[in-house]
Amino acid sequence: MLLSDDERAVLERWTRRATSAQALALRARIVLACAGPEVPPIVAVAWDLRGAADTVRKWRRRFLAEQLDGPADEPRPGRPPTISVDQVEASVVTTLKRLPKTATHWSRTSMAQHSGLPKSTVGRIWRQGPRTRFRMRPREAWRHALGWTLHEAADRITQASTRRPSESVAADASLVGKWEKWPGPSSRRPSLSVLFAMAEAFACRVEDLLDLEDRRALPEADLRLLIHRPPTAEHLAPPNAPSPIVVPSESTGTDLVRLAADESATWAQWAEASNVGDIALEQMMAETRALASDYLTSDPVVLFVRTRALRDRIFALLEGHQHPRQSAALYVAAGYLCGLLAWMSSDLGQLRDADTQGKTAWLCAELAGHNDLRAWVLSTRSKLAFWDRRLRDALNFARRGATYRTTGTVAVLLACQEADAWSELGARDEALVALARAEDARSAMSGEDEIGGILACQPARQENYAAAVQLRVGRPADALRSADNALTLLTGQPVRAYGTEAQIHISQAAAQLATGEAEGALEALAPVFALPPDHCRAAWL
Repeated sequence: MLLSDDERAVLERWTRRATSAQALALRARIVLACAGPEVPPIVAVAWDLRGAADTVRKWRRRFLAEQLDGPADEPRPGRPPTISVDQVEASVVTTLKRLPKTATHWSRTSMAQHSGLPKSTVGRIWRQGPRTRFRMRPREAWRHALGWTLHEAADRITQASTRRPSESVAADASLVGKWEKWPGPSSRRPSLSVLFAMAEAFACRVEDLLDLEDRRALPEADLRLLIHRPPTAEHLAPPNAPSPIVVPSESTGTDLVRLAADESATWAQWAEASNVGDIALEQMMAETRALASDYLTSDPVVLFVRTRALRDRIFALLEGHQHPRQSAALYVAAGYLCGLLAWMSSDLGQLRDADTQGKTAWLCAELAGHNDLRAWVLSTRSKLAFWDRRLRDALNFARRGATYRTTGTVAVLLACQEADAWSELGARDEALVALARAEDARSAMSGEDEIGGILACQPARQENYAAAVQLRVGRPADALRSADNALTLLTGQPVRAYGTEAQIHISQAAAQLATGEAEGALEALAPVFALPPDHCRAAWL
């Protein structure tokens, strides 16, 4: 069945036009699906359109016989309708696209007065919406029309939202399903940011994603913005908070009470909306863990680019609206990512830039109220200060981090860093006490590291710190023993950081020299000399 360009254009317009009768739109889709040089199987078309094979066969045969007149309804027996299709369409268009002058929504009475139709007829027109006819919300219908799964739709909605940086959305399959079901049970209202991202992904208008039931449930501020928004693209962005309801100049006490209740309901609906789902949050934390782990063995420049991109995604989400719990989780992820960027910047020789990242990470930790993140950020800032030769600052950061109640190995690393700073300052006794405190912290440790990788202190890393400290305080035999223990422990780790391994060999060589074993020192350095050139920039952990 072949179509002319004019026929195809008319049929496609019937499928896209929001005011088309849904039966006509379905018939147009059937004809379009059947068109082409090769006739597709009737059953396949019915399956794709979620209809019956007899329905597909009927309208294909009607179009072949009557062309564009075929999909239209034929005159039926009985009394002719007293309400024309144009009157029905005008009533629907007015309901969807205009507001009454003295109310926030159309009632059956006000629409009957406006259209000249009986109130019972208005109610019957309103009840015959897409949900009644197809048992699905319009957002779900658009997704099925495109043949996308929930996961595919979530990915495309998230990607589309990146074109509006201040309104980014992190969608997941569960969240898309809840947006589709709204305003039904177990659903979640899509914010205007979500609706704009959906419209961008589905290549349709926002109005096409909403039916009468949706519009009745929308907050007044959102509905007014959709109806009265300016035509230019730069003005399509929804506000970050609900707009106030305008109070008429002459209002009775009852009116004011009702308006106050409407304002509270509008705010509650806005507060319930979110631009990120729990599954998306889990995925972003998983990506953060992967970056922290990969940094132990990968090129810092490559990892820097990936870490920065993920941080920017989270920053963009934080500029939107989400629940307080989700905001806190985003701040935690952003803080860890800024901490990773601080490590990478310092390892690339940019200590001042690294310090800026560390300060931003600290702000995120404070906004989230997250003690583990606070401790890890202070550990990072201690490391930066140590390599910048601000030893007192390094000491103070490490001791301050140890004051927080934490889980995992951060307390061990903070004690090691304190010992490192004391040994550089020549305070032998304080350094050894700090090393002993690191042992106590490991014995008292509870829970696992939230991120891991570079933000973890495995036993080999602890022994590496001990070897360096003992060398500085004049105990080469103990330093050699710690270095040997570190190398043994490193072989049992699932991921071996080549930077840490190189440092251990260097400490081992220095201890051999201090005990008069020059040949042993040369042997200890052999693995360091054998490192590939790209590993010579290894992070000094």
